[in-house]
Amino acid sequence: MAVPPDLARRADQLRQQLQKAGYAYYVLADPILPDGVYDRLYRELQNLETAHPELIRPDSPTQRVGDRPASPFQSHRHAIPLYSLENAFDQGELQQWQERWQRQGQKLLEELPDFDYVCELKIDGSALALTYENGLLTRGVTRGDGTTGEDITQNIRTIRTIPLRLAVANPPPLVEVRGEAFLPLAQFERINQERAEGGEPLFANPRNAAAGTLRQLDPQVVDRRRLEFFPYALHLPGREPLPSQWESLKLLQALGFRINPHCHRCGDLAAVWAYFEAWRQKRHSLPYMTDGVVVKLNSIPLQTQLGFTQKFPRWAIALKYPAEEVSTQVKAITVNVGRTGAVTPMAIMEPVAVAGTTVQRATLHNADRIAELDIRVGDTVVIRKAGEIIPEVVQVLPALRPPEAVPFVMPSHCPECSSPLWRPQTEAVTRCVNPQCPAILRGAIEHWASRDALDIQGLGEKWVAQLVAAGFVQSLDQLYSLSVAQLLTLERMGQKLAQNLVEAIATSKTQPYARVLYGLGIRHVGKVNAELLTQVFPTVKQLAAARVTDLEGVHGIGGEIAQAVYDWFQDPDHQALITNLQTLGLCFTQTEGKSPEQAATNLVTPIASQRFVITGTLPTLSRKEAQALIEQAGGKVVSTVSSKINYLVVGADPGSKLAKAQQLGIPQLTE
Repeated sequence: MAVPPDLARRADQLRQQLQKAGYAYYVLADPILPDGVYDRLYRELQNLETAHPELIRPDSPTQRVGDRPASPFQSHRHAIPLYSLENAFDQGELQQWQERWQRQGQKLLEELPDFDYVCELKIDGSALALTYENGLLTRGVTRGDGTTGEDITQNIRTIRTIPLRLAVANPPPLVEVRGEAFLPLAQFERINQERAEGGEPLFANPRNAAAGTLRQLDPQVVDRRRLEFFPYALHLPGREPLPSQWESLKLLQALGFRINPHCHRCGDLAAVWAYFEAWRQKRHSLPYMTDGVVVKLNSIPLQTQLGFTQKFPRWAIALKYPAEEVSTQVKAITVNVGRTGAVTPMAIMEPVAVAGTTVQRATLHNADRIAELDIRVGDTVVIRKAGEIIPEVVQVLPALRPPEAVPFVMPSHCPECSSPLWRPQTEAVTRCVNPQCPAILRGAIEHWASRDALDIQGLGEKWVAQLVAAGFVQSLDQLYSLSVAQLLTLERMGQKLAQNLVEAIATSKTQPYARVLYGLGIRHVGKVNAELLTQVFPTVKQLAAARVTDLEGVHGIGGEIAQAVYDWFQDPDHQALITNLQTLGLCFTQTEGKSPEQAATNLVTPIASQRFVITGTLPTLSRKEAQALIEQAGGKVVSTVSSKINYLVVGADPGSKLAKAQQLGIPQLTE
């Protein structure tokens, strides 16, 4: 039966509205629709396409996340090879590269004596080749060996900064775009936090996490991890090439891609080196990892004449930042028990400075990683700040191993409660499964009290350890029965501090349902997943009654998470905990939990509807805290400075946002 014309028109209208809103949100970082409105339009389109499958278009926003592929990824040969880049590490090597290409391009240089360079930040991610036919994304392939990669189109479609359809009315019949898929640092930290909560091994760095994510067989996992993409090359087969790299970047932007805003034209090597030095010093201010600067000749005719060696383009080179690796000695290997029971081995080392911080401890992840490294007490090891965030042991130096060093063996019993440890066949993690283990209990309470959960001010690691050791708290609900008299028996606890802590615990009852759900510490349920679940299941009774298939139906919740949530609510101890917490007055519905401060967000304030950007380090607030205060008062915080910004909040050591705001005449505020 034919689709009614009015429904077909509505589906087209919804697709256009959602595509425009998605471009504004993910590419321009300038949202034009509230999240709730976007979600409502998305669901309307989804319902239309479900009822009338013939309405589905390959560029529909609903088609970004598909089903699991029936088989592993297929190999695909690149029409144009993806070459790697030659590296340079100092000015001398950069100068030698220029002299080489000038000799080889001498003839064309006589006709085109003026040349310049384009400098682009070298994003630390995974190279991709995208193919568009008549404007539609038809294939996405990994770099692979440069000649042949893997077709991961289903996963690439989930990346919101990659358009499914090019944003021009009459696109070229065939377009190939090369660029870098990467994981922003904030997403990397979120994913590792969720993996730690679930007892899974952490990703060593954002690059490895991005590469592993792209090869996931489940596109929903890729979608949840929120990869991003910067293009750096454009090919138009069968058409006259563009005159310059700079023009290519401008055309990519016109086609709907987000271009890295820090690309820069340089007239000579002195300007190139100045650009490199500037970013070497301030690269840590970026929201993603970079490992150098790519320098390209701007002239595409000159690029074409110079061509390629067997491995590299002659017209480009990568200026690499110096590696930040140091060696130190392992003094001990200990094991820590986390709140999920995961037993994580840690290397305790001689203190050593790396990437601007002093490192004394590094995670060894699990028994398999220890066996792979063959790391032993007394070994000299090479340490790297993995992703410049977490310390990582990258190499053992056996030549420096003392003769008395013996292989490390994971303990068979929990170091905290002496219960037998267990390692599931399907996991790399060894676990303590005793629910009364003091380490598990301490971790659960610390998580419950953490800033993103119940936010109990003053209830830190030291007090939690004493409360558990004294037997005052043996489950989360017992926190709410603590008295000032009990707290005063703890070492170094005073009257005022005890009173404040009791009041802070009582105040935590006003926290909303999503925070409470996150605070319960269900495996794989981080802040984002808790929000998703509470939106679909607005009461804990509904959530507890949900089947695995119901949970999997929540956009963004995969099978592993669904099973973990279902299993948690089947445990009688957990059911009793929920009942007790509800009796105590904690919020387990979407409509409860508004504190007076939250209710105040409904009032009109001087900054209601105003848009803010924050730059630099604020004196007393973290950026997250400042954002929360602004949003509480009805304002909005965005990441990009533009003419639509009302105020720039400036702290110490502001970045380039300050200069841009000054150019645009945007008012500045301090904390």
